[in-house]
Amino acid sequence: MQFQIPEVPLAVLDQIPSPALVVFRDRVVANIESMIRVAGDPARLRPHCKTHKMSAVVRMLIDRGVHKHKAATIAEVEMLFDAGARDVLLAYNPVGPNIGRIVKLAEKFRDRTLSVNCDDEGPLRSLSAASDQSGITIGVFLDLNVGQNRTGVSPLSQKAKDLYALIRGLPGIQPRGFHVYDGHQRDADIEQRRAAVQEVWGPVLELRSHCETAGFPVAAMVCGGTPTFPVYASMTDDGIELSPGTCVFHDAGYGSHFPDLPFTPAAAVLSRVVSRPAPDLATLDVGNKAIAADPPRGQRVYLPAAPDAQQGAHNEEHLVLQSDSLSAMQPGDHVWAIPVHICPTSALYDHVVVIEDGQLVDDWPVTSRNRKLTI
Repeated sequence: MQFQIPEVPLAVLDQIPSPALVVFRDRVVANIESMIRVAGDPARLRPHCKTHKMSAVVRMLIDRGVHKHKAATIAEVEMLFDAGARDVLLAYNPVGPNIGRIVKLAEKFRDRTLSVNCDDEGPLRSLSAASDQSGITIGVFLDLNVGQNRTGVSPLSQKAKDLYALIRGLPGIQPRGFHVYDGHQRDADIEQRRAAVQEVWGPVLELRSHCETAGFPVAAMVCGGTPTFPVYASMTDDGIELSPGTCVFHDAGYGSHFPDLPFTPAAAVLSRVVSRPAPDLATLDVGNKAIAADPPRGQRVYLPAAPDAQQGAHNEEHLVLQSDSLSAMQPGDHVWAIPVHICPTSALYDHVVVIEDGQLVDDWPVTSRNRKLTI
């Protein structure tokens, strides 16, 4: 694994306190253009905003013809609409008070298309009653379980058929199609990923045929994540919407595990050496409050300046490196850290520093890192 950071003058780096999440705007643009190129048409895309959570990135996508979007939280939905998105899917099953929040969002943005996921009759009826009482209509995607076993119903089940019929029959909601997420498909070989998709695709199409024969339209099927994005992009079935997310920023995890993906890490944490407690030790200020800690310890960052250093203790504000080749590192030196998992890393910052052509050009708020904006 070898990832390089664009060259940034020392005078520019000296202006940035660490740790800081830095986004390279030209790489974001390149990743978006690669996404559109793989899709073949921006109209086929419904990218997930959970990686960046930033209005600025949403506007970059909209400017390039991407008008359908996907979110995981109500705050992300609100951010997307505020940024100008026209059609947003909350790819999550709203329950409890969040049903009321969804209805309020739909009331606020009556000129937009808002949809949610659902896989159970109880919340579906609650959503129907709340939206009908408010005089609005909310779209519903039936969430299908195609092997991840996290949410959804099996496309082979009677429950899937019954739920979709119920969506069609209840007031205040309307069927939009299927949500087909396969985050468990992580084979490094794209042909193995392709075979895995084909294995579950037959039952999905059978369910679609059953629903449409019964008079229940299935206009869209929101499919995949970044790893299977190229697989679904190569398929020609009507209604496929492509739903990559991570690839807008990309990271060292996907970059190393999926070498076929045409994306480049566009975000990195600028850290500094804060201590040299021993000749073979160097401590950085990129603790687990500065970079995602969900990968195993020792595998959370890629350090271009010390790719072979052992990553030892990783505490709230410290990361300890051990190697016999750290002698050049001195306290105050800049060290780039590319996250292995960028999505939760973004949520650790309230803003990011934006660099283009080696210069500071902007400061973007991470708009929806919090659970609530106004609703």
